[in-house]
Amino acid sequence: MSPAVGGPALFIGGDDAYVAFVRPELDPADPGVRRAAEEAGVDPEEFAGPGDLWAVLVEQDGAGDGFELPGVRDAEPAGFAERLRAELVGAAGPFTVDGGAVLSLAARPAGEGAVAFTAHVTPPGDEAVPLVVETGPLPVAGLLADLDAFLGSLA
Repeated sequence: MSPAVGGPALFIGGDDAYVAFVRPELDPADPGVRRAAEEAGVDPEEFAGPGDLWAVLVEQDGAGDGFELPGVRDAEPAGFAERLRAELVGAAGPFTVDGGAVLSLAARPAGEGAVAFTAHVTPPGDEAVPLVVETGPLPVAGLLADLDAFLGSLA
């Protein structure tokens, strides 16, 4: 049993290829968190942490990676989500949404009511290797619902 994780999360893509903004929140009262904290030799509250650290997760062809974004506030992922939502609603062709130094998301039509993305992800650090994630077609209506849920979780 793994610890219960909550918190805002925005996944763009499918099971095999995605990029995600997440801010995990662990519940120190959760039995899985308590067990993991005990195994780590720390208090559950310390193990759970403050729940205010954003991360980017990526998956492409079965290879996953991720990195933390220290200092990122809720407003930055929210702004990205708002810009992406506006483009999905208003764009008739390809568009790009800038997510700051770590993410650029290029979108292109992929059939009726669908879009596909190429995400250019640049982990922080001098020796970080940039990653490219290609999604398959994703339904715009589903993306808009996910964006609204994500923005609602930050309100």
